[in-house]
Amino acid sequence: MQVIHTIAELRDALAIHRQRGFVPTMGNLHDGHLALVKQARELVGPAGATVASIFVNRLQFAPHEDFDTYPRTLARDCELLEGAGCDIVFAPSEKELYPEPQGYKVQPPPELADILEGHFRPGFFTGVCTVVHKLFNIVQPTLAVFGKKDYQQLMVLRRMTAQMALPIAIHGGETRRSAEGLALSSRNGYLSDAEKVEALRLSRTLKGLIARWQAGERDPAALEAQAMQSLRDAGWVPDYLTLRRQHDLGPAVDGQALVALGAARLGSTRLIDNLEVS
Repeated sequence: MQVIHTIAELRDALAIHRQRGFVPTMGNLHDGHLALVKQARELVGPAGATVASIFVNRLQFAPHEDFDTYPRTLARDCELLEGAGCDIVFAPSEKELYPEPQGYKVQPPPELADILEGHFRPGFFTGVCTVVHKLFNIVQPTLAVFGKKDYQQLMVLRRMTAQMALPIAIHGGETRRSAEGLALSSRNGYLSDAEKVEALRLSRTLKGLIARWQAGERDPAALEAQAMQSLRDAGWVPDYLTLRRQHDLGPAVDGQALVALGAARLGSTRLIDNLEVS
């Protein structure tokens, strides 16, 4: 496995590969990331190259968020990626990826990017789309894999790729969970042992939201308010718990495929999760 830090070196290394599978990450990897790399490895085939990037992208962090303290664990990440079948790790410096202030940015449409995560993290999806589009231009993959745990992000990037006519197949990887059911996340490392047990309440609350809908309750606002209050009563600070249509994240409609999504702060750690409704 090669570890490459410059755009020029990466392009040279990829020149012989027509099929390229790509998994962008911010590092501090867990089994969920490694599953995405393995999925890309399988999809691209034995003759293709699997590339993972590691870059903590300043553009998607608000000033009060954890950019400076986000764990940088490159050596450990590279060991894990090699074991997962990755061929190339692209780990550029900030100066390499942004040699000058990134004045040109990708602005996703507000009806998708300014709701839910975008509402509570203004500018987040502009930062995500800008860095991913730039990485796509550098790697020029034939396919890319993103985790479904970041459900809205996957939808935003899928639509960006289609509207920009990028010749890249976007694949979603299923959310990986601990044995207890906690969705794997790099930020789980911020949780204490007691908080890791309590964190399971988020997925349980989403399951309860789904169960009440499936039992015939059809007032989404009332269902969501009750779910939010149940988290508050347990000491959480919720941003949203909601039922939305899977295809566009619009309001829940009876008879359509739905997804329950939630984001809430437990102590100092903000957690997200989602469950598709079969």
